[in-house]
Amino acid sequence: MSEKKNDRTPPEAEPLRAERIKLLIVDDEVGYVNVLSNRLRKRNVDVTKSFSGTEGIQVLRRHDFDVAVLDLKMEDMDGIEVLKIFKKMDPEMAVIMLTGHGSEMAAKEGIEYGAFDYLLKPCELEELLAKIKEACQKKIKI
Repeated sequence: MSEKKNDRTPPEAEPLRAERIKLLIVDDEVGYVNVLSNRLRKRNVDVTKSFSGTEGIQVLRRHDFDVAVLDLKMEDMDGIEVLKIFKKMDPEMAVIMLTGHGSEMAAKEGIEYGAFDYLLKPCELEELLAKIKEACQKKIKI
């Protein structure tokens, strides 16, 4: 993905994204995903929702994303398995794992398999948004 710079941006300024961040959310908690996606859209994030690991994989086959937010515990597939598949499909896409309390060890395992980072659920919106932006900045620099 090519990044466009604003011609008026001074060279010392942090690079600006001319495009909205393209985010894939994969989580089987429908209400949580709907609220989260609505709040992120208001903050200039282009959100695609997926309610299972299988659906997330199918969506990633058809579209490109800057970042995925992936729940660790889902009914149909384990988040670590989905992460492994995502990293084979798009090694450059940053993946942020979401996990509940008590599953931090599994989230750390996700880091070993290529996740960008993990956050504990429920996380503050601003904390998640900062992590998404950080992941995009790392991708730009690569």
